Amino acid sequence: MQKILNKIKKIIPKKLFAAGQPIYHYLLTLAGAIIYKFPSKKLYVIGITGTKGKSTTVEIMNSILEAEGYKTSLSNTIRFKIDEDSMPNKYKMSMPGRFFMQKFLSDSIKAGCTHSVIEITSEGSKQFRHKFIDLDSFIFTNLSPEHIESHGSYEKYRQAKLNIAENLNNKSKKDTIMVVNGDDIESELFLEKSADKKISYSLSDAKPMNLDGGIEMRFEKTTFYSKLEGEFNVYNILAAATLANELGISHEVIKKGVENLSEVKGRVQKVNLGQNFEVVVDYAHTPDSLEKLYQAFPNKKKVCVLGNTGGGRDTWKRPVMAQVAEKYCDEIILTNEDPYDENPQKIIDEMKNAIKNKPVQDIIDRRMAINMAIKKAKEIGDNSVVLISGKGTDPYIMEENDKKTPWSDFEVAKEELQKVLSL
Repeated sequence: MQKILNKIKKIIPKKLFAAGQPIYHYLLTLAGAIIYKFPSKKLYVIGITGTKGKSTTVEIMNSILEAEGYKTSLSNTIRFKIDEDSMPNKYKMSMPGRFFMQKFLSDSIKAGCTHSVIEITSEGSKQFRHKFIDLDSFIFTNLSPEHIESHGSYEKYRQAKLNIAENLNNKSKKDTIMVVNGDDIESELFLEKSADKKISYSLSDAKPMNLDGGIEMRFEKTTFYSKLEGEFNVYNILAAATLANELGISHEVIKKGVENLSEVKGRVQKVNLGQNFEVVVDYAHTPDSLEKLYQAFPNKKKVCVLGNTGGGRDTWKRPVMAQVAEKYCDEIILTNEDPYDENPQKIIDEMKNAIKNKPVQDIIDRRMAINMAIKKAKEIGDNSVVLISGKGTDPYIMEENDKKTPWSDFEVAKEELQKVLSL
């Protein structure tokens, strides 16, 4: 379907194609809802949006619901799960369209699920994929510039996120709940949206906390321990715990759900073969998320492997992310990520030109770049960490003419680590 659309796009004038797109997407979503009989009306649906932390918050929320004994389904950038059946998300879309979400919710009902936790993106909102999904609860994690070229401006990107909250304003659901990160600059705009109950959370709610080798934090009067790392994951835990608390789930069960989740694939995911240094794979693909990843390893010598989000989009981020790497990393290796139809060397050069005072290499072959980073960390020793950012669980490297090369940062890092350790 996408190849057909790409061909049509080349034939039809741009303005006409752009004008017809919203109608096309809306009608597809409506048709899907009708065909699958508006399944969200028969489930407790939790929608989660924000620039960062969506997938992890979905996983934490799901883990808490499972600890409470609910049969659940979830949809996020990482995977799709219905009850015990889980499959990786290989769509290169956090929120697939063309009937997918309506069928997913319908299948959840058939499997006996009572709760569904779904990641809702700005691109999904822009293409009306969130329409006809009536939400019972909504979590807003944070907002920072992203997908600006796709939406046209930060204001339009923000509005796409705000539009998602409108799904709380439906007649089929009662006692709707909105949970908002009160520390975020845009929180008040979300709290202006309609919901039966509105709650905000703040980092101060988690204090005292210890972030050395994981997370130890307070939630009201209960102390949580988590193997997840970084202050950003404290926020993610707070988001899910705040909603769970409002749903009447006990603090003991919330604690169990949080502590049951030992890792989130592609999110500060460690590759461990017994080496005396760390190797970490993470999805960080915005300047802010990259900085927070680096800050999570404050006392380590950092060997950083990064590219950029992708060719033909958000080009403004290239020098900015390079400067973040220069600020925090001891060694920087720039590599290929998802060039699409753009020259990957051009993307790398635009990043490299912004780095002035740190050692930097450019190695287009991503596997070779990861191998080199691991070798450097091995030489440094037990105070070093390899931070491989940008792709997380992305299953392909996207190249020109819609070519998709199968890929896994985690598996490649594991293979290259094994090679280096055997030398």
